[in-house]
Amino acid sequence: MNLSIKEIQAPILTEMNAFEGKFKEFMKTKVMLLDTIMNYIVQRKGKQLRPMFVFLSAGICGTITEKTYRGAALIELLHTASLVHDDVVDDSNYRRGFFSVNALWKNKIAVLVGDYLLTRGLLLSVQHNDFENLKIISTAFQEITEGELLQIEKARRLDITEDVYFEIIRQKTATLIAACCAAGASSVGADEETVAKAHSFGEKVGIAFQIKDDLFDYGDAEIGKPLGIDIKEKKMTLPLIYALNKANWSTKRNIINIIKNESDNPKKVAEVISFVKQSGGLEYATKVMKNIVEEAQNILSTFPDSIYKKSLAGLVQFTIERAK
Repeated sequence: MNLSIKEIQAPILTEMNAFEGKFKEFMKTKVMLLDTIMNYIVQRKGKQLRPMFVFLSAGICGTITEKTYRGAALIELLHTASLVHDDVVDDSNYRRGFFSVNALWKNKIAVLVGDYLLTRGLLLSVQHNDFENLKIISTAFQEITEGELLQIEKARRLDITEDVYFEIIRQKTATLIAACCAAGASSVGADEETVAKAHSFGEKVGIAFQIKDDLFDYGDAEIGKPLGIDIKEKKMTLPLIYALNKANWSTKRNIINIIKNESDNPKKVAEVISFVKQSGGLEYATKVMKNIVEEAQNILSTFPDSIYKKSLAGLVQFTIERAK
């Protein structure tokens, strides 16, 4: 049974509403320019999936506390800092359809804002002695950076195996959802084994989430992500890796040559998309994604039944069946 975002949020609606107010408080500053930018960032947040994972994981393990709110805030502050810095690095003028911070206030201010968000999050935890959450979340962001650099290193040679691909997406995407679940569990005093179980659950959901994202590259352009964008950016995704592994030497050489040298040509990108589809890459990636989701659901089934557990199961389905 598929739940809507509203139904998923129902058990933590009070907490999510309270979090919005607390998060604004956490971001308040005495510098007027900084305050203006913080307000701009807060007003343009997305679906709030990360705080939802934090609160639901806390609820499934105990009673939500102030430490849970701070854990969710730390993740949002550090994640927002990384997005602001990403937009500077990528010279991107838009974020979720709105102007990025660097587009409106230029790079120097955007970098300083990213630095402020980062240090604000760290201080918030240190001031309240939330060292366990700080450790969980800081480790995740260290891994995210390593994953980004590993992807850049591999993109130069386009020699990614499935093992390397899974390591990159585990670090880049899955580690953040894993940290949300582990921080939620830890914030309500769950033991080490339960925190590790929550982390493992989140990691599997994150991997499935990323494979779904890969599949969008070959789907319909209406979904918010332009068709073939990963190919244009020379990203090796699971459907493509599978298709290349199945191809003969000359086809493989031709496809890699297109990705390396002709990915700006829409006709050539369409050729790669067609090659992946005909090779069964999409079916293979979908099967792998469903297997990983099943593993996540098996971990979730070991937690006691509750409204939070039902919502987490719904959130897992939502992340892999979303339309964008």
